[in-house]
Amino acid sequence: MAHGKSKTTILKFDSEEDVAVALAKYTADLSEKYIREKGSISVVLSGGSLIDTMRKLVESPYKESVDWSKWLIFWVDERVVPLTSDDSNYKLAYDGFLSKVPIPSSNIYAINDKLSPEGAANDYEVRLKHLVESKIIPLSNASGFPKFDLMLLGMGPDGHVASLFPNRPQRHEKKRWVTFITDSPKPPPPRITFTFPVINSSSDIAMVVTGAELADTVNIALGDGLPPDSIPLPSMEVSPEGELKWFLDKDAASKLK
Repeated sequence: MAHGKSKTTILKFDSEEDVAVALAKYTADLSEKYIREKGSISVVLSGGSLIDTMRKLVESPYKESVDWSKWLIFWVDERVVPLTSDDSNYKLAYDGFLSKVPIPSSNIYAINDKLSPEGAANDYEVRLKHLVESKIIPLSNASGFPKFDLMLLGMGPDGHVASLFPNRPQRHEKKRWVTFITDSPKPPPPRITFTFPVINSSSDIAMVVTGAELADTVNIALGDGLPPDSIPLPSMEVSPEGELKWFLDKDAASKLK
């Protein structure tokens, strides 16, 4: 089912398990494509339930067939806490995914957890600029921002993506690659986050949304649109240069007509 712009596809599945199966195949197929075309794949992770939904990638056949040595791992947002903290998106990804596949540690770009939120954001942006200068990450010809191959995103009940929240100014940032927030409405409050120009310079984005508690938000984003006088959801601003695929289980899609 195409939606709005031709490059947006909405995929509905009977269960979260079916989403996990489809997400693994989609990710593995893109991995093969990008590694064949350019020798590597840059994959940007988020937190929340996403890592659990990626669980099929660390099982056969993908665990053996994917060329993990060519993966580069980044985070669309991160909580500014120690990487060993249960609040850390890095730890979530490490425990559920990265510790189970042989991605070289030098290819995994975690934040510097010793810095302030502003310092961590600046440091992450500088590191991305070095990767651009060394031709490891390209710039988008259209936007001039770094162009990642695949972003795997989730959405909160308030429609936030990354750490770009409806009522916070970071969602409107147009110049920075990475910005920071010290008053996230969702704890923990200090975070860094990619900005929309970076998110939307991506080649491919998967929005992975499961669970009945997100059905109303999914319907606003993809179905009935905004109630009068309400603020647009950040998730409605996700529009990559390539293709956007929504992966929904039947609970998350239950309010869509």
